[in-house]
Amino acid sequence: MQTRGAKYGIGIGTILAAIVLRMSPSRFLKVLGRTVRQLLLAELTIASVLALAFLMNYSGATATMGLAFAATGAMFPFFSALLGWMGVFLTGSDTSANALFGNLQVVTAQKLGMNPVLMAASNSSGGVMGKMISLQSVAVAAAATSMATSGESRLFRFTLKHSVLLASIIGVIVVIYSYVLPGLQP
Repeated sequence: MQTRGAKYGIGIGTILAAIVLRMSPSRFLKVLGRTVRQLLLAELTIASVLALAFLMNYSGATATMGLAFAATGAMFPFFSALLGWMGVFLTGSDTSANALFGNLQVVTAQKLGMNPVLMAASNSSGGVMGKMISLQSVAVAAAATSMATSGESRLFRFTLKHSVLLASIIGVIVVIYSYVLPGLQP
């Protein structure tokens, strides 16, 4: 969440950049208007996904998903990374996913007798792999590059297979740390 000071800082920085670039006020307003129009759908997507994350959290859906993952028992280290991956896909932020699922990871790890630090790290590491397919990332990338709306789905499909593969590799690494090399755990 941005603080009031950060919002002012961004505005002041924008105005200072326009002054340094010697932009006329009319040119500055044209560029600002074009930027707002270009990012409007991306901002709407971000707001919608955050609303979904809050709805899932307050309705208990995230806790239910967490319990389902905890029921995997000995395979929880693998699915721990996928839970972080799913959290970032839904929220668009590793920080938000950690807030959403981090405590759940720690409690589940303690309940199953596993290292809670390793599971929290797994949540975060798996989440990084979900960032590339988060709706916000795809929407912002498409808006920033002026990609056609039809290109967003192509971009998502291209990155999805890489994201799933990398999150699965993280899951395998966490399983190895959990059962094969427990002495190397944090």
